Amino acid sequence: MIIDCHGHYTTSPPQHEAWRAQQIAALKDGVAPPPRPAISDDEIRESIEGGQLRIQRERGTDLTIFSPRAAGMGHHLASAEANAVWSEACNDLVHRVVELFPRNFAGVCQLPQAAGVGPENCIAELRRCVEELGFIGCNLNPDPSGGHWSGLPLTDRSWYPLYEAMVELDVPAMIHVSSSCNPNFHATGAHYINGDTSAFMQLLQADLFADFPTLKFIIPHGGGAVPYHWGRYRGLAQDMKRPLLTDYLLNNVFFDTCVYHQPGAELLAKVIPAKNILFASETIGAVQGIDPETGHYFDDTRRYIDAIEWLSDADRQRIYEDNARAVYGRLSAQLERQRSTEGATT
Repeated sequence: MIIDCHGHYTTSPPQHEAWRAQQIAALKDGVAPPPRPAISDDEIRESIEGGQLRIQRERGTDLTIFSPRAAGMGHHLASAEANAVWSEACNDLVHRVVELFPRNFAGVCQLPQAAGVGPENCIAELRRCVEELGFIGCNLNPDPSGGHWSGLPLTDRSWYPLYEAMVELDVPAMIHVSSSCNPNFHATGAHYINGDTSAFMQLLQADLFADFPTLKFIIPHGGGAVPYHWGRYRGLAQDMKRPLLTDYLLNNVFFDTCVYHQPGAELLAKVIPAKNILFASETIGAVQGIDPETGHYFDDTRRYIDAIEWLSDADRQRIYEDNARAVYGRLSAQLERQRSTEGATT
């Protein structure tokens, strides 16, 4: 299989995002928000079949690990209570996608984070999504303030209750910021990459994985600046008297392939061990155009991995499938249940 570990429901029916805007406006006006909009199965099918599913087929991938639109999380835009309602709506919609297209998508949940609110506030929704909806992971925002970075680092003990739940449930988190509140930081071009890089540095500075040896994080967008500055981080770790990064972080931290050009994919594969790289495209996402230098879509990331001539077949297999199964501990069982269900109905 070719498993894409990073997909968002960016094509959700328009009344879904419109309702979030109405919810935020109602909060500002001090009135009750309107009820969640009705969305039919046919509307969901149309939103997927002409978008993510079509692209899967065209590019030869098999399964997308699918979550709500990252920029739409907007944790800094509303209260914890409103964000909980919004997260539930987003996660329910992703669940419906998975139910309609079980061979093509596996669910990952949005968490109801909010600036200044403890991460333990997210545990109930995480449990609901994993235990009731069958999700296999979550997206974790390291900066729910939307760019102020006013909260405590990911290694602070205030995060521990959430990590304990993740370990118990055997689910990883993709570390993914949401939209930016600061016009100095373009969301996908700066804020996302800043978030990836900052989260890695937080992990380097502390001993989180001594307390949680089985906790797993995926840092998206190729790891932000991390692979490009790997020598800097190795040197910083050495100056801080940390162990070698391969031993210190790479049993728990993984990177995806959303870098969108051939030299970037090759750099990632040269610097980061193949066991720590998960195939991903973020389709349909941040960059949707055609690269005039190649004539292919920037986010057609399978082309980059296929074109790395020196990559062994075993390492390519790890990147495309095996690592996703290892990091998302619930995925293989879910795929096996799906096969069993299909076998029973044929």
